[in-house]
Amino acid sequence: MANSNDSPEPATSSTFSLSIPRIEIRRSSSDTHLDKVQIKSASVYNIHGLSGSQHSLSVPPIHKDVVGYRGSNEFILTDDKQSMMDQIKSIGPWMRRKCKNVCRRKILYKRVPVLNWLPKYTMDDAVGDLVAGITVGLTVIPQALAYSSIAGLPAAYGLYGSFVGCFVYILLGSCKDVPMGPTAIASLLTFQACDGVWQRAVLLCFLSGLIELLMGLFGLGFLIDFVSGPVSSGFTSAVSLIILSSQVKDLLGIVAKGNTFIEQWSSIIDDIHNTQLGDALMGFICIIVLLLMRLLPRIKVGPPEETDQSVVQRIINKSLWLIGTARNAIIVIVCGGIGAAFYENGKQPFRMIGDVPSGLPSVQAPPFSVPEVVDGNGTVTQEYESFGDMLGNLGSMLIVIPLIALLENIAICKAFADGKPVDATQELIAIGVSNIANSFVQGYPGTGALSRGAVNNASGVRTPFGGLYTGLLVIFALLFFTPYFFYIPRAALAAIIIAAVIFMIEVRVVKPMWRSKKTDLIPGVATFVACLALPLEYGILVGIGLNILFILYHAARPKIHMDQAVTPCGVKYLMLTPDRCLIFPSVDYVRNLINKHGLKNQIPVVIDCTHIYGADFTAAQVIDTLIKDFKSRNQLLLFLNLKPSVGNVFEGADLEYRVFYDFEQLDKAIRECRRKSIQA
Repeated sequence: MANSNDSPEPATSSTFSLSIPRIEIRRSSSDTHLDKVQIKSASVYNIHGLSGSQHSLSVPPIHKDVVGYRGSNEFILTDDKQSMMDQIKSIGPWMRRKCKNVCRRKILYKRVPVLNWLPKYTMDDAVGDLVAGITVGLTVIPQALAYSSIAGLPAAYGLYGSFVGCFVYILLGSCKDVPMGPTAIASLLTFQACDGVWQRAVLLCFLSGLIELLMGLFGLGFLIDFVSGPVSSGFTSAVSLIILSSQVKDLLGIVAKGNTFIEQWSSIIDDIHNTQLGDALMGFICIIVLLLMRLLPRIKVGPPEETDQSVVQRIINKSLWLIGTARNAIIVIVCGGIGAAFYENGKQPFRMIGDVPSGLPSVQAPPFSVPEVVDGNGTVTQEYESFGDMLGNLGSMLIVIPLIALLENIAICKAFADGKPVDATQELIAIGVSNIANSFVQGYPGTGALSRGAVNNASGVRTPFGGLYTGLLVIFALLFFTPYFFYIPRAALAAIIIAAVIFMIEVRVVKPMWRSKKTDLIPGVATFVACLALPLEYGILVGIGLNILFILYHAARPKIHMDQAVTPCGVKYLMLTPDRCLIFPSVDYVRNLINKHGLKNQIPVVIDCTHIYGADFTAAQVIDTLIKDFKSRNQLLLFLNLKPSVGNVFEGADLEYRVFYDFEQLDKAIRECRRKSIQA
């Protein structure tokens, strides 16, 4: 806004002067019209035209003896405070507006993604989803049986948590490649939280899903931004080693316990003399075979381009790919057959997973207490736990598991998004509702698994509808194949897990991280070590805490670029340019650094505020002290390109400072100061 009296000079002049007042507008709480306009101090800027001509918007200085000015050019709109009754009355219209926004068609399509792709569903999509769904199902079933042992639960609970979530994700999921179900990391966290008590695991699934849903509704997906890449890599690598260690006992047929890496290996070493030859032999052979089968999809017969291959070559390549992809299911079937053959002959060289209840789980509410269990001798094998006791035992895992589940899920979405944006809020809603639904069929917490996501993508999945066939295959297995699961050796399942998690150890990121920024290795290595030595929730907190400390350190230690400049008349001055905002952790450091350079050079100092986009009251106080330091030794201190928002903070603290927005005025002020000092 400008006054009409402040019109430009005639065109014969190369510059024009325009005064822009700073205006404060007050609006009445009851009326919509503006009832008071108060003109405050003016502000100035210098404008450089594209043609090279310079135009200045000049403002009278606030102090007559100060070259330059103080103030800002912001228009400030302030409202009078509303009464309590007015605030209460405004709640109803506010809620109606919010409900209207929520019920919009756009929001509905965003929060129920199936409405977007289902009307455009084609036969090609159906074929792609069918093939991918069955392929993933062949991977899910053996993994679910194996992950149950990581969670310390009977094998059936892994299958219980592997089908309902697939159906829910079809409706709410935004990524076609995410297969919902148990994962290695979620299973380990479940074991550490529940210690093998299935009631706790099911309640944890319900509460985790509820927290994930609430996080999604309140838009808290940004919380994963506090888990940096190095911390995530350190956590994943440590978890992989812990999972691998937890399976060594089944691989060797011994008994071992422990939550942390150190506890597990201490227990393994104590009982390693009881190693069972049959389990160890089968386990190591299965690992070798699985690793070799993993290479089969890379083998290509014939020309590299599929269009140039013959029909026979295509069949061979597809068969190799299918065998390599379904390697876990093949190992389970073969080893189960071997186990059944030995068992029928009255021999048991392997430990079996035992009976798996046949049929689907009953649909019921998650348990909110743990009943007391007494054996035949009257000994209490499981003590009664109230809901409060269960919450106390679950502890911080109620927060850690939802965050890690989101982290795993988003990793899949980003890996196969092809550059498209990922909606973390929608994914939180999808996995939250999926876990809530899983808890009603006695499942434990799950999310999308990156390994299954890769299989899903490689199988040619088109939409989330592929989860339907995966879920149906798990139901089919529960209805008809559970009697045969009895014969599956535990060593075979342990081999499946070890062959999978060994590739989750992210050694490959160390070299590029070292080349890129060596200090990023500190939180990564610290997280890795802490997760191995401490419970996992403390380990990841160590990594996040170190990241925050690094951020605070960088905020408290801004870089200041120093240049020695000379005015056109030959007067030297020092130009100091901080590279970030002035906030309370950094201002004392900045003050000491500026004082140090000022004392060392004893020439006028100019602080270039181009990169200072914000300041606080503490910064204003310290800058006031800095100005007084320079004034006490009769050394000139000037400011250049101060942002209006920062100027407001300085004005609020009543600072007496001099600021300029072009080098011509700056040089003039330095020259004038030099002339006065010579005369004095």
